[in-house]
Amino acid sequence: MDSLTTSVFDIPYRLAHKADPALIGADEHHFAALARRLEEATAELSDRLDAARREPAGAGQQALDRDLDIHRLTARLSTLRRFGLDLCLGHMVVAESGETVYVGRLGLTDKAGSRLLIDWRSPAAEPFFGATHANPMGLISRRRYRWTRGRISDYWDEVFTLEGLEGRAALDDQSAFIASLGTSRSSRMRDVLATIQADQDAIIRAGSRGALVVDGGPGTGKTVVALHRAAYLLYSDPRLARGGGGVLFVGPTPAYLAYVDDVLPSLGEESVQICTLRDLVPQGAGAGAETDPGVARLKSSGELVRAIETAVRFHEVPPPQDTLIATPWADFRLGPDDWAEAFDAAEPGLPHNDARDQIWEALLDIVIDRFDDDVPPHLLRRSLLQNEHLTTRFRKAWPLLDPAGVVRDLWTVPAYLSVCAPWLSQSEVAALQRDSAAPWTLSDLPFLDAARQRIGDPAASRRRRERDAALAAEHELRERVVDDLIAADDSEMLVMSMLRGQDAWNSLANETLPGENPDLLAGPFAHVVVDEAQELTDAEWQMLLQRCPSRSFTVVGDRTQARHGFTESWRERLERIGLTRIDLATLTVNYRTPIQIMTEAEPVIRAVIPDANVPVSVRSTGIPVQHGTTSQRNALLDAWLDTHPEGIACVIGDTAFPAEPRVQSLTPELSKGLEFDLVVLIEPEAFGTGIAGAVDRYVAMTRATERLVVLTEQ
Repeated sequence: MDSLTTSVFDIPYRLAHKADPALIGADEHHFAALARRLEEATAELSDRLDAARREPAGAGQQALDRDLDIHRLTARLSTLRRFGLDLCLGHMVVAESGETVYVGRLGLTDKAGSRLLIDWRSPAAEPFFGATHANPMGLISRRRYRWTRGRISDYWDEVFTLEGLEGRAALDDQSAFIASLGTSRSSRMRDVLATIQADQDAIIRAGSRGALVVDGGPGTGKTVVALHRAAYLLYSDPRLARGGGGVLFVGPTPAYLAYVDDVLPSLGEESVQICTLRDLVPQGAGAGAETDPGVARLKSSGELVRAIETAVRFHEVPPPQDTLIATPWADFRLGPDDWAEAFDAAEPGLPHNDARDQIWEALLDIVIDRFDDDVPPHLLRRSLLQNEHLTTRFRKAWPLLDPAGVVRDLWTVPAYLSVCAPWLSQSEVAALQRDSAAPWTLSDLPFLDAARQRIGDPAASRRRRERDAALAAEHELRERVVDDLIAADDSEMLVMSMLRGQDAWNSLANETLPGENPDLLAGPFAHVVVDEAQELTDAEWQMLLQRCPSRSFTVVGDRTQARHGFTESWRERLERIGLTRIDLATLTVNYRTPIQIMTEAEPVIRAVIPDANVPVSVRSTGIPVQHGTTSQRNALLDAWLDTHPEGIACVIGDTAFPAEPRVQSLTPELSKGLEFDLVVLIEPEAFGTGIAGAVDRYVAMTRATERLVVLTEQ
């Protein structure tokens, strides 16, 4: 592209009036200072990171502090290197002081402490996103930049007072946003931070206490709001930082996660855990759909998930009779009260398998306390550990459980399920029974997750004992080495005797044996953001509630797009699953889908949901929806690819069509949350009847940002 300047501005000739030095001279000067400071800051951060990595790892809190410092420095350095000058989103002129304030992805000051950029998440930056003509929020004007390959290819000015008119080149208050909507899509979500709208920004900056529902139809920016809100909350609310639990972001599909994967790092935030519900359970990757609608309905119940608690308690019953224990010194009896005392010794809330070790130790202590001091405790303990009758009785009273095995027993042993879920009828119990070798389904995942949370990892106890044994062996070896060194020391000062001191002992100690990798998705999290939440069953909600004791949620969705219907209100649904403090924010403007497409899509959904919340489109491309036959598919795609060097197309509804580099092939369900320049819809009537079929057609049609083509056999 030809340009009128070789500076940070790369303005095309058709926008020559915007390249006037009177309009951009102050920006040029500011960007020069910003460039110098970025170079200095990058070098400083690199030096600090190198120094932090050279420091000894230490142990305990020292090791944690070092790791957190390295993570923080790495994240900031990565952001600086990734963007450069395009860290800057734009500037605003404050009415009270006349100061021009530049807003960026993160804050930056020069060496004298003068601010070059303010972080977009800071309260001072709020007017940049929230100011409107009705509420200027103390601004005279605002300028937003469009960056292309590291240079400014366009900018837009908005004025809120008469004095702001002087020296302004683009006065359409929607120009920046609407123009950005017309740009070509890619395989990843576009960077839209600079064009966040006032209604979206108000939701992004809402408080984190309780549950905030963000309800909006296609193209209203729900996903944009959800992602930016996650980054904002981590910045603004110290309770949500990693030390306090962090943030979990849950999306509907792997394709969706791949699409949004780059957004949070681009906002300077890399600590958010992102996943689908499948990712929360090891069996999720291979789980298929539940083919029986009746079984799927039964397993969608949150109450049935809570039956897992009863199923586990079935295996936590003290022996009702006395247990006779023989030892070399004396025989004794463990009564039901003794067993109950040992069972009560487990730490509250500890998973079943983890509590097992504590209960066993409590049981041994009860026995050892019965003997006189004449019996060596270590010999008595060794005898008890080898007592087959005691260990067998303990294994039966508090067995080591496999979470998947407990769930499998529910679905294969009718009497067990009847005891754990007595409200089920005989026919319902029979319907839930399955072959023990049957593969897991998506409907099973909430039960597998609840069992895993309640029981714990069946191998964790074994790994912990092995680790403790290895540390004990190392400790014993260290003692022998120290004894040998002291015995061999013939120095006058007996220097080796210092090895018995606590400081020397701490220096020699090495308790950093390899441990198990933590489950980063197990929680607890301080806040959970869930997108496409209208599709979650009550049972699936339990998976998220289990991970967020604070009940701090951002719930993003559209009741109209629920494939299985959503007749109740958000408040009714969320109160039923266990949330209490609930606020609702509604997005009603469709920024993505052109009017021409929404005109055809709206009747599709209103045919089954007359009162559907259909957003109002603000864009017009002038391109009508095209109809044709399926035989035209390949020629149509080839022609579009030839005339559009950029952009992404998607064929929806033809599973036989192979995806290409710039043409995806998806089902309607997998296309949720995504957007494409061109959508080719194949046989939409074949998507099905009723609400599910209509929702699939509506969702597929509204994925298009420029052009929609509907192809049928006839």
